[in-house]
Amino acid sequence: MSDIFIHESSIVDDGAQIGQGSRIWHYVHVCSGAKIGQSCSLGQNVFVGNKVVIGDNCKIQNNVSVYDNVTLEDDVFCGPSMVFTNVYNPRSAIERKAEYRNTLVKTGATLGANCTIVCGVTIGAFAFVGAGAVVQRDVPDYALMVGVPAKQIGWMSEFGERLELPLSGDAQTVCPHQQVTYRLSGDRVSKVNS
Repeated sequence: MSDIFIHESSIVDDGAQIGQGSRIWHYVHVCSGAKIGQSCSLGQNVFVGNKVVIGDNCKIQNNVSVYDNVTLEDDVFCGPSMVFTNVYNPRSAIERKAEYRNTLVKTGATLGANCTIVCGVTIGAFAFVGAGAVVQRDVPDYALMVGVPAKQIGWMSEFGERLELPLSGDAQTVCPHQQVTYRLSGDRVSKVNS
């Protein structure tokens, strides 16, 4: 565990699993049931619940709470102060822990600063949720989502650049940074194997 950095101000409860090369910064609390992969970075004031799985190489910026029933696959970026929820209709006087909804964020997705992910949705692989957006529905792979409520305005490459593709139809384009071809078929984008 010598290659794991945990700042002295942080609390990591007994039983939490933290992968090699991960860094846990100031005032973080990781609960006992959490599973965190390798080479992750948890910024200042991050909270990770008991029923949370975080893949490898995830970056969780300052002031993010990853609540129970949230799963982040590999290479997910959570921007500063973005919000996850796990109860759809919370009331202070009514306990709804048995009603937590699962939220899945797939490989390579970016969740911009101050965005909100309403529980029970799946964010597709390499999707990009813009700063301040409120996501209430599933998001396709590679989709670019903005606004309140979030709506799709385009497509993003795995490199994180906007692709020159319409929202639907049949088309293809090349990401100029990686020379990778992406194909649109109907309302879904996929990377063309080279």
